[in-house]
Amino acid sequence: MLNIMPRGDNKIILVSTIKIRPNKTQPRKIFEESELQALSQSIAENGILQPLTVRKLKSGEYELIAGERRLRASVMAGLTKVPCIEIRCSDKESAVLALLENLQRCDLGLFEEARGINRLIRRYGLTQEQAAKKLGKKQSTIANKLRLLKLSFEEQDWIVQANLSERHARALLKIDDSELRKEALSKMISEKLNVSQSEEMIAHMLSQNSVVTKKTGKRMLVVKDIRIFINTISKAVDTMRLAGIDAISKKEDSGDYIEYTIKIPKHQSSTNDKTA
Repeated sequence: MLNIMPRGDNKIILVSTIKIRPNKTQPRKIFEESELQALSQSIAENGILQPLTVRKLKSGEYELIAGERRLRASVMAGLTKVPCIEIRCSDKESAVLALLENLQRCDLGLFEEARGINRLIRRYGLTQEQAAKKLGKKQSTIANKLRLLKLSFEEQDWIVQANLSERHARALLKIDDSELRKEALSKMISEKLNVSQSEEMIAHMLSQNSVVTKKTGKRMLVVKDIRIFINTISKAVDTMRLAGIDAISKKEDSGDYIEYTIKIPKHQSSTNDKTA
């Protein structure tokens, strides 16, 4: 439970904009310039309709808890002071409130939200269950959002740029192989697939790239795209070179098959074996 105490019975105070410091745990990182411009014009004409929320620091300055977009737009509008409500709260409570304010206003992107929750958990040593309780969500919801961070930054960027949904992103997590996952994501975007179509496409890709093992009778993923194996070989050669081994690779494409030849100097391999 958050232990937040208002100061001055929630009276609104005017605070100089140069005395307000941004919240370090602010989960929202992207602020659309066009939206800020529109809000700035509205503030210039009508003033700030909803006060900012701040807490006072020992330095005499204030830390912003809620209202960063309003603060930025106010500065753009030329305001030197803004109306604020001052509250007493701890560092942890400030971080929770900053995240809650964005979640309640639906201002966060799906990965901004996931990173904000992850940062809250890691910074303050919370369990997923504790974070869920503070944020008013189910533990399973928190777990699903954190799983989104298993996608690479490149994949996250593609999803955001293509305006895909969280369900699109979660469908991709069914694919463990990164190359196959990127192929699926590329098809999602290029063919403008909805969630159901994406899930069907992914299920088909997994069935096409899996076999049933004789020993266990279980189905396991076997990537059949030769480009992935070639990429694996190239990475192995690069790793050897980084380790100081002068590995030489040669690839020949005869049309019917690809021949890969890798030469490793014997004196280097034996030397490395002795010193390992």
